[in-house]
Amino acid sequence: TPHRHQIHPQQSLPAERSAEDVDIILTRLKGFKAFQRFHPSLLLQICSCAFYEYLGKVFRQGDIGTSWYAVLSGSLDVKVSETANHQDAVTICTLGIGTAFGESILDNTPRHATIVSRETSELLRIEQREFKSLWEKYSQCMAGLLAPPYGAMETGSNNDSEYNYNPQERPHLPKYDALFCSSMTVPSEKLQRGGKVMRNAILSRAPHMIRDRKYHLKTYRQCCVGTELVDWLVQQSPCVYTRSHAVGMWQVLLEEGVLNHVDQELGFQDKYLFYRFLDDEEEHTPLPSKEEKRESEEELPETILFLAQMGPDALLRMILCKPPGQRTGDDPEIIYDELLHIKALSHLSDTVKRELASVLIFESHAKAGTVLFNQGEEGTSWYIIQKGSVNVVIYGKGVVCTLHEGDDFGKLALVTDSPRAASIVLREDNCHFLRVDKEDFNRILRDVEANTVRLKEHEQAVLVLEKSPRASSLGNIRYTVLSGTPEKILDHLLETMRMDTHHSDPATCSVNDFVLMHCVFMPNIVCYIFNPVCTYHAVAPPGSEQERLEYAVTCKRRVLNLALRWAAVHTHHLQEEPAALIFLEELYGSVSNDSRILRALKDFVPDLEKVVKLQYQKVLTQFSNGDEKLVKTQPIRNCDDILLKVYCSDHTYTTIRVAVAATGSEVTSAVADKLASNDDLILVHLSSAGEKQMLKPNDVSVFSSLSINGRMFACPRDQLNALTPLPDQEGPSAGSMSSFQLMSSKDLAYQMTLYDWELFSCVHEHELLYHTFGRQSFRRTTANLDLFLRRFNQVQLWVVTEVCLCGQLSKRVQLLKKFIKIAAHCREFKNLNSFFAIIMGMSNPAVSRLTQTWEKLPSKFKKFYAEFESMMDPSRNHRAYRLTVTKIEPPIIPFMPLLLKDMTFSHEGNKTFIDNMVNFEKMRVIANTIRAVRHCRSQPFNPEVCQPNKNHAEVRGYVRKLCVIDKQRTLTTLSYRLEPRRT
Repeated sequence: TPHRHQIHPQQSLPAERSAEDVDIILTRLKGFKAFQRFHPSLLLQICSCAFYEYLGKVFRQGDIGTSWYAVLSGSLDVKVSETANHQDAVTICTLGIGTAFGESILDNTPRHATIVSRETSELLRIEQREFKSLWEKYSQCMAGLLAPPYGAMETGSNNDSEYNYNPQERPHLPKYDALFCSSMTVPSEKLQRGGKVMRNAILSRAPHMIRDRKYHLKTYRQCCVGTELVDWLVQQSPCVYTRSHAVGMWQVLLEEGVLNHVDQELGFQDKYLFYRFLDDEEEHTPLPSKEEKRESEEELPETILFLAQMGPDALLRMILCKPPGQRTGDDPEIIYDELLHIKALSHLSDTVKRELASVLIFESHAKAGTVLFNQGEEGTSWYIIQKGSVNVVIYGKGVVCTLHEGDDFGKLALVTDSPRAASIVLREDNCHFLRVDKEDFNRILRDVEANTVRLKEHEQAVLVLEKSPRASSLGNIRYTVLSGTPEKILDHLLETMRMDTHHSDPATCSVNDFVLMHCVFMPNIVCYIFNPVCTYHAVAPPGSEQERLEYAVTCKRRVLNLALRWAAVHTHHLQEEPAALIFLEELYGSVSNDSRILRALKDFVPDLEKVVKLQYQKVLTQFSNGDEKLVKTQPIRNCDDILLKVYCSDHTYTTIRVAVAATGSEVTSAVADKLASNDDLILVHLSSAGEKQMLKPNDVSVFSSLSINGRMFACPRDQLNALTPLPDQEGPSAGSMSSFQLMSSKDLAYQMTLYDWELFSCVHEHELLYHTFGRQSFRRTTANLDLFLRRFNQVQLWVVTEVCLCGQLSKRVQLLKKFIKIAAHCREFKNLNSFFAIIMGMSNPAVSRLTQTWEKLPSKFKKFYAEFESMMDPSRNHRAYRLTVTKIEPPIIPFMPLLLKDMTFSHEGNKTFIDNMVNFEKMRVIANTIRAVRHCRSQPFNPEVCQPNKNHAEVRGYVRKLCVIDKQRTLTTLSYRLEPRRT
């Protein structure tokens, strides 16, 4: 029998403990983070009934449990065997301080694991009777510690697992985990301060909102109404875009316990419901002083911005935690929008995603080591990782792989109706999952197959359609395109499109998506429109004269609809393609002639005339703006020539003139001709760090692929190892602080925004597509996009370079303050690209490790930086960023790397094209990203937003020629010279 005694030093039995004994035990428990969120009354009861244990093996797999345990110190292995022989047991995870196990005592099921201490370990033990009593009172609060460290292993049979969250079958188990136990959690310091700021601001600006209220003869002290809180928040800041966005922001405070529903409801609602701030929970709470109100007024904008960043995630969590039958209004759309960006679902159709949005259930687990399900169990659910990671464990092999955010697991057992092929163990704390239960999963699969129609030619599918759950306005069955050959997709869209070109029915929207991206899979769309088989000049099939006439009119009208859509979508770029202008002019002439005979075409003549005139006006405007071209950055076109420096191994160079889209082989050929060399040359990109990247002969637009300080070398293959970086590739040896420290932060941000806007305006929409699908496939350049992305990297490295080259501590502190100010002004100018570049530069390890410098930074600037840095967390703020880009009034300079990540994700694995079939669902997501870019520059940048100072020419010249070190090893070395590692 293991040695056993109570936590108290005198080893008294629970019934014999004095108040002083309990206080000593309470003090120790409060030192453990896992217990800090427990309600005081729960902690006191634990102190009164818990035992202290110090032992080796706790229990064996198959035993019937009698106690629940929490780890106070040390660590324990969790071992599982698939046979009766315990020597075959495999360690699947390790429990550390703050974890707990043994909750199978709630339903008297056998232990599903053997627990063995790895080292000297201290455990807190609560016997079954007392534990059940505590669980009945405090189940929600305890769920975060208990729910459970290794889940299904400890909760009995799979059908009885608490992860099914079936209140009817398991009424004593929690519906939500500790993430939503607001009434008994200790809020984070930042959110607690945020709640205080919001409360003080309300008491200052609208004190009538917080007062005693009566409802059904009951008085609720010092509370607010949900609808009034939403109304007030929407009025306070333009960064609160919608009422649902405001609901999400209040939900953030509700989840943390800073704001509470008077009846402890876990979701904030925009209704006549009562909520109370944490500060008002105690009676006779004093009102904020004038000084406190003043401080809150100063902090309110940054508090609202911080909550606005977290709001979309909190709103999604709240919606997902509702039972599917209780989701109303915009709830399904919000879930559906999230599903569009989940990797595991990218291959599914819109209809399936909408079906999933109606049945998905949110599930989260607080502790690493939790086992979601065990190998050999029956499959009951499919899981998608929304946050965190899990290990896949197989008996006898241990961990075979790790799955991360966006991955899914558990589907195979549902599809094949076979046992689980592996165990799933949480790899980190606080993991979030989206769950689809077996019944819903099978129903959706059956519905998908029943509603899918495949059109085949020569036994090959050429068009795949899905029956839409919603009928057309005429009551007909509507079909959505899933995939198909480009020609078949376009034929179907034209046949189903409304003749009213201004009507925004789904078919019209799909045509817009198709036309927007036609350059990828149907670049010869102009030829297709004049194809005599089935388009404008289509030959009518045999029949009466009236039937032949109606067929001709229908064909011409649908092709004219397509042409007008095409011209409208590409209106800003048609003048760049001479063939497009000739086509529009010819089409206008044909329609003008035909409309004299076919009256049904007369409506199209004015629209076509307007398009043609507009395009020619733009061409004339371009010619008349010759002087302006000398000042503004101009787009690089595919047909342009450039002068390119190419170095030899002895550091001499030659200058060649090549086309922008020149391939690697064309560049090496030009170099060989210029040098009169007969050697077989290879083209190499040499970075400042000495890294060599051999460019392929078919690489397109090779000059734009150079890194910031990279250089292009051409040499025989046997000289490759002898290549060394040029001296000027090292970057500057002294900082430029003395120059730009005298410049106004606002002027620097303004000139950076002006330059970024010029670069962003030059980026052609098609470059985003070529970047996503690979420019080699199209022999097209992405030079403008490459330069814009290069600018992002340059600004980021500028920050790191200047800080690492500043040897004086006080000046480094001034530099950090300067960069934070510039970032704030960039955000004010809606220049998100430079804003994020500066913040990422300050987050670079070479800067973030300078603890002495950061310690000297005033708290006000630390607070600003912490707020800015929190916006860089993509897992938490990707939704908030997408919302920002679509809701802010243009002009906006977007954070381009994140938009490109969305597009690349949609095309990941080259699944957009399979056997010449276009995945139309993926195409829609990519098209939406392009529309976001269009929205950003739908209004021109106003140069008068900031009045230039006298030295604006000097500032302009400085921000356009930033000198940086792009070698991370050099930057790290400089950083350690400034502040050596502390021993």
